[in-house]
Amino acid sequence: MEENPFTSDALWPPGLLQKPVWLTIGVFDGMHRGHQALIAAMVEAAHGSNGLAAVVTFYPHPAVVLRQIPMPYYLMIPEEKTRLMDACGVDAVISLPFSKRVAEMSAETFLNGLLKRMCLHTLWVGDRFALGRDREGSIQHLRELGQHMGFNIHTMPNLAIQRETVSSTLIRRALLAGEVEQAAAGLGRPYEMSGRVVHGDGRGRKLGFPTANLETWREQIVPARGVYACQVWIDGKRWPAVTNIGVRPTVTQEGSPATIEAHVLGKPGDLYGQQVRLEFIRRLRAEQRFTSLDELIKQIKLDILQAREVLDE
Repeated sequence: MEENPFTSDALWPPGLLQKPVWLTIGVFDGMHRGHQALIAAMVEAAHGSNGLAAVVTFYPHPAVVLRQIPMPYYLMIPEEKTRLMDACGVDAVISLPFSKRVAEMSAETFLNGLLKRMCLHTLWVGDRFALGRDREGSIQHLRELGQHMGFNIHTMPNLAIQRETVSSTLIRRALLAGEVEQAAAGLGRPYEMSGRVVHGDGRGRKLGFPTANLETWREQIVPARGVYACQVWIDGKRWPAVTNIGVRPTVTQEGSPATIEAHVLGKPGDLYGQQVRLEFIRRLRAEQRFTSLDELIKQIKLDILQAREVLDE
């Protein structure tokens, strides 16, 4: 039987009943510019009134549970989402396990559970927010519940860039099309992936371009296949890199799994086993097959020159 998240003490940090809480609720996958604007304004309001700023978020994503969306789907690992929320000044991040039991809760049931865990002063939401089973908790319904339960509702308009609302859905579409610059515009920072460097087949080294093969979280979206100008963070230092995402059709057999390989420009030393972070700056070209290794090597050299130009801008 699925556990009720409001009965698990381990999920709820202490102190939320001692001071009034300004709260927002959502998945916040990607922590894009719209999320940041909402949370920053809420934090300012909470701290200006000597209250606490808190976020209730969910994992897995409700869409994954309810619509059985296949992986990869997420824009970031959960730990990075929490880190960015902390950087915004949030006092408490409560990550609840989303399940069909949670999905079946009415807005009133969910809010009653919250009120047993915190002294809710104001619920901050976007103007398209809805809560509870079948999204029955509209803004108007939440205002009515707030009047009855003793909390306020504050809405903020969704952020738009060039008349298009910033959303995690649009950012996912941009990444799957290889449009990492469009994704960065919505995120407010380059799209990034973190992972451990693992051993590959050594083919890049044999060609004269050694690569760091990145093992990433399998549930995170990988940009479209192709070659990208990237920044790589290793032990707190940033290095320029050319990253290939794909199956390397010139040198591997058909049906080989796609890989993420970064050729780091410089001399960072042996990277095997290290955790590194990739920032995708610009897509240089799509994946392609070459007629010879000489042609491939020539193109890689051109990719490196172009990447240096992009990263020096």
